Amino acid sequence: MKEIIVKNYREIPAQVQSDNQFSVKPVIDDIAKCSANFVEIEPGKYAYSYHYHEENEEIFYIISGEAMIKTEKGDIHLNAGDIICFPANINGSHVISNPSKTEKLIYLDIGTANRPDIVHFTGTNSGMVVSHNGILNFTK
Repeated sequence: MKEIIVKNYREIPAQVQSDNQFSVKPVIDDIAKCSANFVEIEPGKYAYSYHYHEENEEIFYIISGEAMIKTEKGDIHLNAGDIICFPANINGSHVISNPSKTEKLIYLDIGTANRPDIVHFTGTNSGMVVSHNGILNFTK
């Protein structure tokens, strides 16, 4: 980030992900040291896969709706106003879903943006390396 950034959540174009299950509205496009995205998840859907990072920590702040977070220690239910922090190791394994049948889940996903980062898809032998040059998927 080279300049001060001011954006309105409602005016950020949504980038639809994974067959319309969720969308991402990036706050910071020129990622250097941190990452910030608004994420919207439709009722009954989830964002990303069950994973953890080796380098990057994440923080989710629930803006509206309710969330269910699958973790290594069990499920955690969150509501608007709740915040959850994930360490950069297997103890930070997570996937967020929207258990509501009617209300969209909206949260702010903030984290470090260290590159390269290795993302492990927990419980599988696969993952990806995220670098400044792109993403490389791998299988162990």
